[in-house]
Amino acid sequence: MGKLIYGGLGVVVDCDDRFLAHAQLVIEQKLRRHETFLFSWPDDASVGSGRSTLFLHNAISLAFRYTDSRRVEINHVWLRLLTESANSASGLLYLPEPGARPLPLPRSHL
Repeated sequence: MGKLIYGGLGVVVDCDDRFLAHAQLVIEQKLRRHETFLFSWPDDASVGSGRSTLFLHNAISLAFRYTDSRRVEINHVWLRLLTESANSASGLLYLPEPGARPLPLPRSHL
């Protein structure tokens, strides 16, 4: 499980490296354009089975930490779906990879 670490309060979101790699590309693209947006995901049962949302802004520190040192092969169909989601009013949503086995849901430590 990789980690998205956000802001000075140390919000940590544990998520699969594969999802994190795709989300990172989408997030970087949005923040380079100075676009603010939401990132939402359903929480894993281990943290209450709720839903979490971050407001992403390029003035707030953000780090990505991967468990595996190997780079993930990018699924361009999934990347497009995540990008379309990020560009919508709902913001970037956790979406499963089309045609792949389900990944574990993210777990946040807020």
